Amino acid sequence: MTYQPEYSIPEELLEEIAEQGLHIVPELIRTLVNAAMQLERQRYLGVEPYERSPERHGRANGYKSKTVATRMGKIAFDVPQVREGGFYPQALEKGLRSERALKLALAEMYIQGVSTRKVAAITQQLCGFEVSSSQVSQATATLDDQLQAWRERPLGQTRYLYLDAHYEKVRQDGQVRDAAVLTAVGVNAQGKREVLGVSVSLSEAEPHWRAFLQSLADRGLRGVELITSDAHPGLGTARRAVFGGVPWQRCQFHLQQNAQGYVPKQSMKAEVAGDIRAIFNAPNLQEAERLLSMTVRKYEQKASDLARWLEENIPQGLTVFAFPAYQRRLLRTTNGLERLTREIRRRSRIVGIFPNEMSCLRLVTAVLMEISDEWLTCRVYI
Repeated sequence: MTYQPEYSIPEELLEEIAEQGLHIVPELIRTLVNAAMQLERQRYLGVEPYERSPERHGRANGYKSKTVATRMGKIAFDVPQVREGGFYPQALEKGLRSERALKLALAEMYIQGVSTRKVAAITQQLCGFEVSSSQVSQATATLDDQLQAWRERPLGQTRYLYLDAHYEKVRQDGQVRDAAVLTAVGVNAQGKREVLGVSVSLSEAEPHWRAFLQSLADRGLRGVELITSDAHPGLGTARRAVFGGVPWQRCQFHLQQNAQGYVPKQSMKAEVAGDIRAIFNAPNLQEAERLLSMTVRKYEQKASDLARWLEENIPQGLTVFAFPAYQRRLLRTTNGLERLTREIRRRSRIVGIFPNEMSCLRLVTAVLMEISDEWLTCRVYI
């Protein structure tokens, strides 16, 4: 990827990305410094890998692990060895001395798309000599490979599945477009949350959702007992096509919001919200259905459109009553994904407009990897 931005991002904003929780940055520093050390050994030996030449100055002898304490925690590097001795890569020491500059450059790579010119400058600083664009491309491709491997990792049994989408600004063909970021979060067999997948495309239409959900199934997602989401038409069609036999819970928070569009008077909004909340907070399905019937009759005369909407839509939010009472609060909405979206936007606001879909996917994936790893180390969610 050779995109070169026409603007510069303030260093303090890059620092914010690097400092405020991108725990994957140490791993990327490890990857880049390891690549630089390999290049340095190759130059020291005077031959390409597996090349036979009388000009060879020694023989590669594997790697030795070295753990270094940095401001971002301990990082384990793979230090290349030479059989005859006398070789020690300068890239490691230089990389640690210029840790802040390296970290900021990696943050910028996340935002703007990996620029070979940017990484070439970093690698030259580490190695002390110029490297080719093909060598840079190999090193930077490793960064994206790590994120892609996480997005495509095998899945297993997932009891509860939450689906949602939000939009980020992306530039395409000289125009600023809204790209849909699809996110899937699951609760696994141990009761812990994890981010199952993410996808970015310039549409939230049914084909994008169907491809995304099918990718989850292809990666081994199984055992789903309930899907919670909003009522987006494209998502609904895709969900029925891929997970047609799985019960669906329409997000109660979105139902509350949607209902307000059918309230004829501002003075009635609080009353309607209270009536719907009473239905959702009922102790069992029978009581919820009784309260719904009463509420429909209550508004038949003074808000007939609202009454019809309630009768047709509120039952989609009552599926959760088939599950234990102590689980319902966490199953009935996608509020957990809304908080996830806020965290993504806290990072993406630094960018404003992504230069392409890939740069958007790169940053979002890194954020979700970090959060998902934290979830898996926390206490049981459900």
